[in-house]
Formats: sequence, C-alpha cells, structure tokens
Amino acid sequence: MTRRPRLLTTATAGVAVALLLAGCGGGGGSSKANDKIAGADTGSSAPGSPSTSASATEPGRPKITLPSDMTLTFEGGQTGDAVKDAVLADGAERARAEDAAITGTDPKGAGLAYYNTGKALEATLSWVAQFKKANVTITGVVRYYDRKVTLKSKTSAILTFCGDESKGFSKNKKTGKINKTPVNKDSYVSYNTRLDKNSDGVWQTSQIISIRGAAQCQP
Repeated sequence: MTRRPRLLTTATAGVAVALLLAGCGGGGGSSKANDKIAGADTGSSAPGSPSTSASATEPGRPKITLPSDMTLTFEGGQTGDAVKDAVLADGAERARAEDAAITGTDPKGAGLAYYNTGKALEATLSWVAQFKKANVTITGVVRYYDRKVTLKSKTSAILTFCGDESKGFSKNKKTGKINKTPVNKDSYVSYNTRLDKNSDGVWQTSQIISIRGAAQCQP
C-alpha cells in the first residue's frame, strides 16, 4: 500500500494512494502519496517457486501464497523478545497479504482484513483496487531492512523499517511487459507503522506512512 511510488508511477502514469499518517496517538492524516510493489516473505524464496511464509501454517491464519516471480526478504526477524518478534512477523505478513491481493493469488483479500484494521485497511483496499483498475501487477525482488520495534503498551507497537525496491517492478497484466526503471534514491523507502494487538493475538497494522527517497534508507 505504501511502497514503491517510483514503480507505480511508471506503471500507472502517476496513480497514487493517499496513505494514512499515524502517530502513536491515533488519528490519521494524509501522507505523501506512495505505492508498493512486490510480495513479502519471511525469508528468501528461490526463483521459480511459490513463496509461502512459515506463519501461514499456524492454525486460524489465512494461507498467503505469492507468485513464483516475486521474492521478498525480511532482515532482523529475531530480536530475542517474543513480543517484538511477533510484531515483526505480523508486519511482514501484512505486506505479503497486500501483494497477494494485488497479484491475484488471494483474489478475495482474506489476508488484508486479517492483518490490517481501521484506516490502514481502508487505504490498503483502495490501493489494491487501483492496481486492478490499471491492469497492473507486480514482480521482482524487494528487501526489507533496519526493522525496529518500539513497544508502546501490551497491545500497541511502532514498527519502522526500510525497503530496497531497486529490483522490484510493475508489470502490465495484458502484455506481460515489465516496467523497469533506473535505480536512484527513490528506490529506497522508509516506513513508519503502528500495530495494535487484537483479541485473537494478531498484531494488525492500523496506521502507516512511507517516505520515498528517505536519507536514512540510502545504501
């Protein structure tokens, strides 16, 4: 939903989704228009094989599978703190769910409502709809790094991270043409998200903001 403004701009001639800003205090606002591309996985997926996360096998959770031409890596998934690790895992699953909805491997969007709530869910649904309207999907490799969790309470946390989208691209569904763009500072995006733990123990993303070209995410 927030990632890849550069890529989506190439694919959809400037179509963008307004993401909701989120401070810890709740309340939303409008963020810089940003986009997202590529699937998410809790590790590396070998090219040519579908990507499915380990948590997909946990009872009660929707099974999220990504196309074989998408690979995501998430760095720093084990902090030694069980609560922080749960936040990191569910934050990654949110990204996977969004990409599954965009690519059509989860056409009903079962994972979207499971890992998003409130205004973040509204923004995600709108974002997925724009990909569908533009007849664009996503492909490639995306790396997530510098993932940090700050626990605000027993049921609230802030998750920040960076995304390297230099190898992730949009693709025209009809022609199959991949819209490759040059790597530049906008290939790197910073994310600031709020997650709230629901009654089922799932850390749902409730608010999110992204900044393309952020200095702290540059290689």
